[in-house]
Amino acid sequence: MKVIASHNGLEATQLTWQLLLKKTLLLDACVEGVALVEDDPDEHTVGYGGLPDEQGEVTLDAAVMDGRTHRGGSIIGLREVRHVSKLALRLMKESRRVMLQGDGACEFARACGFPKENLLTDKARKLWRLWKRTYQSNMEWLPPPADEETKALMKILNRFYQHPAGTVHLAGQDEHGDLACVTSTSGHCFKTKGRVGDSPIFGAGLYVENDKGTCGSLGHGEANLLNCSSFLAVHLMGQGMSPRDAGMEAMQQAARHAPPFEVDALGRPNFHLQLYLLAKDGSHAGVCMRGDWKFSVTDQNGTRHETCEPLFRAD
Repeated sequence: MKVIASHNGLEATQLTWQLLLKKTLLLDACVEGVALVEDDPDEHTVGYGGLPDEQGEVTLDAAVMDGRTHRGGSIIGLREVRHVSKLALRLMKESRRVMLQGDGACEFARACGFPKENLLTDKARKLWRLWKRTYQSNMEWLPPPADEETKALMKILNRFYQHPAGTVHLAGQDEHGDLACVTSTSGHCFKTKGRVGDSPIFGAGLYVENDKGTCGSLGHGEANLLNCSSFLAVHLMGQGMSPRDAGMEAMQQAARHAPPFEVDALGRPNFHLQLYLLAKDGSHAGVCMRGDWKFSVTDQNGTRHETCEPLFRAD
C-alpha cells in the first residue's frame, strides 16, 4: 500500500493510510483524506477558506477517478458546499454522468443533502479586499492602512500572488494493487469569474489506469490542460518508464509548448507546475517545472515529505 499527495496533503495521506488499514474502499479513503484539507480554514487553495474569484465568490472544483473500474466524477464551479470531492464521488457512484458544473452541480449537491454554507472566511475576505486595494489596477480603492494586520496579510498575499494556483491532489494504492486518485481546488486565487483550471479535468488534473499508474498535478492549470500532462505521464509509465522519467517527459512537453508570454529571458517557462506519480509497481515520484517543492508520502516507512525533482534548477 502507498498514498502520495501534494505538499499540503501530508495529514491527508496519513488518514487515507489509516482508513486503508481498516479495509475502507480505496477511493472512499482517498476522498476522506482530501476532505481533511477541504475542512482546513487556513488552507486558502481548497474548500472552506479557499480564496475567492475576482468578485469575491468562492467556487470549488474537484474530480475523482477509480482505477479498478475506470470511472470518475467531476464537479466544476460548486458554490456554498465545502466537500466538493465527496460530491464528485457521489456523482460517480450514483449517476451515468461524468461531469456537472455550475447551477447543475449546486442542484445535485442539494439533492444529495450536502449542507449549504458560506465558504468565504473572514481571513479570506480580508485577503481578497487587500488584493483589490493593492494589486488590482483600479483607481477606486485607497491604499490599505500600514498597520500590523495589513503587514501580516501582505506576507500571505504576496505568496499567493507569486504562486496563484493552488490545489490538493492525492493518490493511493491499496493492498490489492488497485489505484485511485482525487484532486480538489478553489482554483486560481482571485480568478476571472467562470475560469476552469485543470483540477477537475480527466487527463489533466488527474488520471489513472489500473494497469499503468496514476498522475495528478498542482500549478499552472492552463499549461497542464493544453498538454494533458497526467494522461501522457500515465501512458509513458505503461510503456515502461519510471514515474520519475515519465513525469520529466510530461514536464518537458509542457515546457516546449510554453507561449512566448510565459517564458523567461532564457526561454524557460516562468510558471510553476508539479506532477505526482504512482506506478502500478508501487514506485513513485514528484517532479516540478522549477523551484523547491515538496510532496507527501505515507507507506510502510511512515509519513514524510519528499522533494520534487525540478526540470529547471536554480541559476
